[in-house]
Amino acid sequence: MSSNNESFVQRDDPSVYETAEPVLYAVADGIATVTMNRPGYNNAQNSQMTYALDAAFKQAIDDDAVKVIVLRGAGKHFSAGHDIGTPGRDVNKSFDRAHLWWDHSNKPGAEFNYAREQEVYIGMCRRWHEMPKPTIAMVQGACIAGGLMLAWVCDLIVASEDAFFQDPVVRMGIPGVEYFAHVHELNPRIAKEFLFLGERMPAARAYQMGMVNRVVPAAGLEAEVMAMAARIASQPRMGLALTKQVINRIEELQGLRAGMDMAYGYHHLAHAHGQLLGAGHLGGHDAKSMIKANKKNAEDE
Repeated sequence: MSSNNESFVQRDDPSVYETAEPVLYAVADGIATVTMNRPGYNNAQNSQMTYALDAAFKQAIDDDAVKVIVLRGAGKHFSAGHDIGTPGRDVNKSFDRAHLWWDHSNKPGAEFNYAREQEVYIGMCRRWHEMPKPTIAMVQGACIAGGLMLAWVCDLIVASEDAFFQDPVVRMGIPGVEYFAHVHELNPRIAKEFLFLGERMPAARAYQMGMVNRVVPAAGLEAEVMAMAARIASQPRMGLALTKQVINRIEELQGLRAGMDMAYGYHHLAHAHGQLLGAGHLGGHDAKSMIKANKKNAEDE
């Protein structure tokens, strides 16, 4: 029973996980490799995966032998974004939370999504962005919406020539993904194009925009990333951590955190607006409709 005498019922969790290991972890030569492991669903991120990522990153931070962390996705694609339609979609499930927001699963109305996404989306991404060890995103294939958030929290992004980047959520009536770094990853006019059109940005253009550090043939992606990681691993741990801290603090002075807080509020206004209109918090879309629209958009480009 809550303090205002409202009682809320725990929501049923119908999720069925296809794997007990949504994230794989390995260490060699001072490099921790964290692999998203839902290739059958293009590494769509459910909460099971998000908490597994957090545990893997913590393991890497706690291990003094690890100097660099590489984030990658198993299969053809880095990540198709947040899970909005697989059997493992676990939005109603409670977890042992990493932040000091309350459990979302028995909350009413807009509070359900607001509290959940504070924890598993913006909260986790900010937490990972602050990891003191350097991180490299190894991106192949699709890096869409929530996939962008995972790549953007990393210090470096290396992409294969077949990679593309996309944030199509304006189609849902939402002003971009929760970790709203668009205007820092791209200049404002390109960020508007990226969001207004929702088109795929090829790796080559992402490199031109400064969002990607290097673009390499797909066959050479892993070798390039591991060579970079090995060179970084030869640097002193404290020097790397302090360098990262300085640059992150400057990003915040440039408005990254404040802008993200504002965008997060608008994001949840959009969710609530969709619910009030009877279209649901995703503006009437689901995984199938978004995939269909993305394919049509790609064909029209």
